[in-house]
Amino acid sequence: MADQHPPEGRAKARNGADRNVGNSNRRNRSNPQKGPKRTPGDGNTGKQRDNSSWRRPPHKSFKQAYAAIDLGTNNCRLLIARPSDENFVVIDAFSRVVRLGEGLAQTGRLSDEAMDRALGALKICADKLKKRNVHLARSVATEACRRAKNGEAFIDRVREETGVVLDIISAQEEARLAVLGCHILLEDGIGPAVIFDIGGGSTELVLIEPGAPVPRILDWQSVPWGVVSLTETVGHETGSVEDRLARYAEMKRLVRESFDEFAQRIERHKANDQRLLGTSGTVTTLASVHLGLPYYDRKQVDGLIVPTDAMLDISQRLSVMSPDERSQLDCIGHERAELVVAGCAILEVINEIWPAARLGIADRGIREGILRSLMAADAEGVEAQEALRRLKSSGSTRK
Repeated sequence: MADQHPPEGRAKARNGADRNVGNSNRRNRSNPQKGPKRTPGDGNTGKQRDNSSWRRPPHKSFKQAYAAIDLGTNNCRLLIARPSDENFVVIDAFSRVVRLGEGLAQTGRLSDEAMDRALGALKICADKLKKRNVHLARSVATEACRRAKNGEAFIDRVREETGVVLDIISAQEEARLAVLGCHILLEDGIGPAVIFDIGGGSTELVLIEPGAPVPRILDWQSVPWGVVSLTETVGHETGSVEDRLARYAEMKRLVRESFDEFAQRIERHKANDQRLLGTSGTVTTLASVHLGLPYYDRKQVDGLIVPTDAMLDISQRLSVMSPDERSQLDCIGHERAELVVAGCAILEVINEIWPAARLGIADRGIREGILRSLMAADAEGVEAQEALRRLKSSGSTRK
């Protein structure tokens, strides 16, 4: 599943409550992947290569900047970073809700309005890439573009209007990048663990055997249920509390059936103290509610370990609230008031498949995985060139 294994060389994730609130400074020292929580801006332009990345001539006067763009079903996200020892430091970031997959479940196509919203965000990304003198970038699109009949046409339009070359990646590659980007936050332990990514249009579950520098993937599954696709398929909320509970039960049924074969396959890997790590807006939002944060704070959420029962309790409470009631809660608001319920349903099913006493929370994933892949591949290329020069030099000396 993985073809590039970038060096990690980081400290092991901390156990239990040690990774709770108040350890953000310690965490940043061991992994300098830090930066703005919701900084506006992103970019990716220039000459394209390989339909997925582009490169500018190296600038020897300062460390190179690398960028990753992740265009999902609900969000467009950018991360620009520079290498720092065996990790990286974020120098710019951007995130915008674009709802690219809005209406896709009903029509099978990306709507004009959704494409326009995504293009607006990608133009900001392109500007940021220029301003930051990005040396190497990779831009990917996921489930919405995979499923849409006009997905390829939209990719062509993006390239023409912004210069950003989006690569529609497979579900397998999406799962690999998510694992690569967040596995360092997994609790220490023995035996296999599960990492999951609840997206806008799909959810990936990955069974891994932890190990340095990159965990071995034992099994994985992607299903076309994310917070947007599941919400639109089941239908928008109406009626009483009983109606909302019935709708929630239907969401769980759909997800449970889709993951049934995977659940059976991984049954033999279960152990007494199972580990579970999630990366998505769902888990970071629920963690924020759990902490009672008045506004989202990445430093308090990324790397947090919470009791799974507490997260499930929040999920069940949210499922019976009306959208208006949920929108009044800090860190949810109007934008997430409806979609978060689908995320809660998916999370409950994941815990049924792989019950764990604690849940790790990651505010990192595909973009970080892309950056690590780019930096590792670039470093390997430089080392290969140096080795070739040394070989040529020794050959000429012998003569």
